[in-house]
Amino acid sequence: MALQSSGVAFRKVLAHFPEELSLAFAYGSGVFRQAGPSSHQKNAMLDFVFTVDDPVAWHSKNLKKNRNHYSFLKVLGPKFITTVQNNYGAGVYYNPLIMCDGRLIKYGVISTSILIEDLLNWNNLYVAGRLQKPVKIVAMNENVALRSALDKNLKSAVTAAFLMLPESFSEEELFIEIAGLSYSGDFRMVVGEDKTKVLNIVKPNIVHFRELYGNILQENPQVVYKMQQGRLEIDKSPEGQFTQLMTLPKTLQQQINHIMDPPGKNRDVEETLLQVAHDPDCGDVVRRGLSAIVRPSSMRQSTKGIFTAGMKKSLIYSSLKLHKMWKGWLRKTS
Repeated sequence: MALQSSGVAFRKVLAHFPEELSLAFAYGSGVFRQAGPSSHQKNAMLDFVFTVDDPVAWHSKNLKKNRNHYSFLKVLGPKFITTVQNNYGAGVYYNPLIMCDGRLIKYGVISTSILIEDLLNWNNLYVAGRLQKPVKIVAMNENVALRSALDKNLKSAVTAAFLMLPESFSEEELFIEIAGLSYSGDFRMVVGEDKTKVLNIVKPNIVHFRELYGNILQENPQVVYKMQQGRLEIDKSPEGQFTQLMTLPKTLQQQINHIMDPPGKNRDVEETLLQVAHDPDCGDVVRRGLSAIVRPSSMRQSTKGIFTAGMKKSLIYSSLKLHKMWKGWLRKTS
């Protein structure tokens, strides 16, 4: 599961919002040290995701408490905001560039049921992708289905990474592969994000990735995990790869089937996965499947951000991202 935190600063931020949260977590360079252009940022923006069982009720209360956080969509009320949240992009409603308790924050709101679906099936691999990297859990209720889905998401991340790695590899190589899953095909990695983002996330946080994935790796029957050397060995036989492919999230399996299934053939998913398991380019096929999920999801979510944040905040937020990307490029060329 994700990393627990007793961070008082994070809980103080939460005190400004309605309490009915099934999960709240903080993530990103404001929480975990990153290499690259974010490494020396003091008071970096804090990023949060709030998971709520009843988005209409939550937004209704939040509009009363924090009306100024919302764009022009606030005049259309909580039901409309929830419709935009659930039905467009990746199921998240973001309010960025908010001053809260003396810190600049951005927070996203997602329905518990939509998050569980994403964690299990990788419909969008958006918030599920965030939760494959170290995060600080600030609040969490006793939702058994949510806790189970969080665990399944981590196991699926390991399986997908295994399929794209050679027979033997280092812990760092594994964690770089896992951290990159939700950036496969993300158009923001071309415009607006620092290109070395994945390396910058993993390198200073190996110990946090190890905490997150250590038990899963030790319990996985398909891997030999040499913790002392930080090395792993996996079964790359067609039988081993077929077992892994069969446990991938449903949406990724369907995308792989769509990529590999010739027109008019209409093979079932299992038949396609058996073919992919014997394919020397199995890892590339899995990567293309991930891109087919992430690319449209990230584009729709970013377009939605223009409306949920408002034009002015969107321009400011985008310019901050481009500035970070530019700093990363200058660092590489110097």
